[in-house]
Amino acid sequence: MNPPERQDPQEPPAELRTEAVSLHLGDRRGGVQALDAVSLEVRPGARLGLVGESGSGKSTLLRVLAGLHRPDSGDVRFRGDSIVGRRPRELAELRANVALVLQDPRSSLDPRMNVGRTITEPLRSPVLRRARSREETSAQLSKVMDEVGLDPESAGRFPHEFSGGQRQRIAIARALITRPAVLLADEPVSALDVSVRAQILNLLLELVAARGLTMVFVSHDLAVVRHLCDEVAVMQEGRIVESGPLASVYRDPQHRVTRDLLAAIPTIRI
Repeated sequence: MNPPERQDPQEPPAELRTEAVSLHLGDRRGGVQALDAVSLEVRPGARLGLVGESGSGKSTLLRVLAGLHRPDSGDVRFRGDSIVGRRPRELAELRANVALVLQDPRSSLDPRMNVGRTITEPLRSPVLRRARSREETSAQLSKVMDEVGLDPESAGRFPHEFSGGQRQRIAIARALITRPAVLLADEPVSALDVSVRAQILNLLLELVAARGLTMVFVSHDLAVVRHLCDEVAVMQEGRIVESGPLASVYRDPQHRVTRDLLAAIPTIRI
């Protein structure tokens, strides 16, 4: 994929942008080239689906965008400012604006922490900590729990007391408590029962629309991406091999990987 074109100085900067980002995971004798000169631009308000086969690098790229992995080369920018090599406090500012929801809520939620403390934990970061009354924190907690379809009265319960779908709602509430501009979602429904996947996907759509969020959604399932996104980027072996408006890519896929992923979408024949 060619690097993103230079931006018109009168246009607002991209929410997130990578420029020829490469990353090797593992030691020098082994490991894998997880990302290979990846250039990507995520416009404000976009709903971008990042798709590819297992091991294609899509989850690694998401973690680079979140500031969790530092690339070996290339640059990562949030609203025009580079985040590579930033100090921990500066990265904490990024993470207040760029929230991450992981695949399996069972592993992303601390079982020793009740739901209320889990959701409000990001507010206790050094960047966001300030003189905040208990009443103010409680009001924020109740509001976000209500937004994701959880009963605020259940804030004192622990993660194991909730179903898988409810745990993912808890994880989404925790991501939204800082009022971020960007939501990064790493296959957030793949660990859930089929019966609740549609509920969580529809919840994400509602939240993105209501809050005006930019979203990057990682999946291997193009049917899910078609439901949520308006743009798509296809990855293979650490590279973006095809990207563009979702309707155009679905209508006329140019790369074999894209065609294979589209062919894997189940069809119902009557």
